[in-house]
Amino acid sequence: MIMTHPGLPWSWALAVWVVMLALTLRALLQPAAATPGRWRYTLTRLPALGALVRYATRHPGPLQVVKIISVALFILVILAGLTGSQIPERNIATALTWNLWWTGLIISVFFLGSAWCAVCPWDTLADWLVKRRLWRRAPAGRSLNLRVPKQLRNILPALLLFVGLTWLELGVGVTTSPYATASIALLMLVLASVSLAVFERKAFCRYFCPVGRTVGFYAQLAPLELRPVDSAVCADCTTLDCYHGSAEVEPCPTHLVMGRISQNTYCTSCGHCARSCPHENVAWRLRPPGVEASQDARPHWDEAWFMLGLLALTLFHGLTMMPFWESWMLALARRIGDSGQLLWSFSIGLGVTMALPLAGYALAVWLTRHLAGVSLPFSRLFARLAFVTLPLAFAYHLAHNLNHLVGENDGLLALFANPLGSGALPLSMAEKHARHLHLLLPQDMLFALQSGLMMLGFYLAVAVIRHRSMGLTGDQGTPARLRLLPMLTFALLVHATSLWLLMQPMIMRM
Repeated sequence: MIMTHPGLPWSWALAVWVVMLALTLRALLQPAAATPGRWRYTLTRLPALGALVRYATRHPGPLQVVKIISVALFILVILAGLTGSQIPERNIATALTWNLWWTGLIISVFFLGSAWCAVCPWDTLADWLVKRRLWRRAPAGRSLNLRVPKQLRNILPALLLFVGLTWLELGVGVTTSPYATASIALLMLVLASVSLAVFERKAFCRYFCPVGRTVGFYAQLAPLELRPVDSAVCADCTTLDCYHGSAEVEPCPTHLVMGRISQNTYCTSCGHCARSCPHENVAWRLRPPGVEASQDARPHWDEAWFMLGLLALTLFHGLTMMPFWESWMLALARRIGDSGQLLWSFSIGLGVTMALPLAGYALAVWLTRHLAGVSLPFSRLFARLAFVTLPLAFAYHLAHNLNHLVGENDGLLALFANPLGSGALPLSMAEKHARHLHLLLPQDMLFALQSGLMMLGFYLAVAVIRHRSMGLTGDQGTPARLRLLPMLTFALLVHATSLWLLMQPMIMRM
């Protein structure tokens, strides 16, 4: 018997629709402010907590403790997956990886930005294995220190790896296999270690890691940033310790200069810049959510493709967990003569699902360019407006993951008592029903949170459209605000699709 999460009720969906339409009308009727949301608040100024934030930022000890915990859990996943029971719901490898880590990771970005990258076990273990240092700067010669080839100096490798992992996760079904889960975790560790041993700094984090790039792009929407306290101090700095490091502290792993940083995308929150800065001019700050995606981040061609891929893959994850997905795949398989695991049918479904948002976005960009009559090349406008996909993907990703986090983690603590699942039998129907009923939050609260996230996502998407479209002037007679219509229509269609997916009953992962 297949267990499902209940879909979002019509009453909540209608409330989201009303807010979406109101925000769309507001964007068409009211001009955007020139420079909204410029406030920042440095966390070290907080009463009482400010000193704690300053200590955690300037000293490696607290971060190392969390890293050790992260590595310990990673090793537990590997041991349990390779040697434990292969019943997914009885093995901590699958439950901890897919029910808690992957679902909680996206939610953590909403509050902590790219903090996960600072404690990532793949990078931490690669550091320990290759550089043989726990935190101090390693001597030269521990890596070949080669520069990444020009052809790979973009994030398209991370996008391709993301698509490949999605194919394995949902097509082959690694989420229900402890052994496959552990094998993929080890593969990522090998990639991180080989990259660190061959290339300069953290090429894996910067160019290849699909999880890190997903976290980095979503962190553009987070209300937290690591930035200079006083930009004038950075302007007068001649040593650039934030970039080069110091005698004790490693350089920035992703080649960032603190005085020039404008986005969270490639910041791994490692704190090297804060610890190496001789002026103590680096601190964590609060800011308006989404301000980076709408105003600060600089558009690049490869980043636009990753953001679009992130949107498409997020929708695809949701689609494959609908009860009707299997019947669609069976119907397609009969038509094309597919059999077995239906991997050809699944691959076609993945390709179509990725192509549709891309085609819709490209059409919206073309119509915007035509209505505005701008001379800006299509490729530059394509990259400039792609930030609208971030809040659309993030809102649905959060709302979708809340279902997993709230409804599928009952019994997780008991797994720590028997992490390998030794002697355990598959879940009985009574246990499945009990897990289905024992939610971490009341159902109505879950629906309220999901609806609020969808409203916030569309609000941020409209903000991105309004501010990224400012300055698009040309010789056409189209009123300036009507030039927003193609992108607003694209956002409405995508968000309506996400909302429809949330309204459907969703199959529980295990």
